[in-house]
Amino acid sequence: MSDVVAQAVTALNEKLGGEGIDGTAQFNIEGEGSMIVDSEGAREGEGDADVTFNADADTYREIFDGSLDPTSAFMSGRLTIDGDMGMAMKLAASLA
Repeated sequence: MSDVVAQAVTALNEKLGGEGIDGTAQFNIEGEGSMIVDSEGAREGEGDADVTFNADADTYREIFDGSLDPTSAFMSGRLTIDGDMGMAMKLAASLA
């Protein structure tokens, strides 16, 4: 696992407060790898997901540290989303 993905997994689990989510989301970090979030929390990996987020490492870092709102990242094109937009909005609210 790349250091970037490992840091993202840690940051996302902290943001979620140790809780998982209903459904499955995949976060693709350009040039680094992917992580999956489901009812068990975040971990490295990829697979079938209800929603997929795509961004570079800097964008995710800013989202996870709270300096960038996920909705703003999406609206500015820094974050792309494929799949269940309802789930994406719910997850984005928990990251803000």
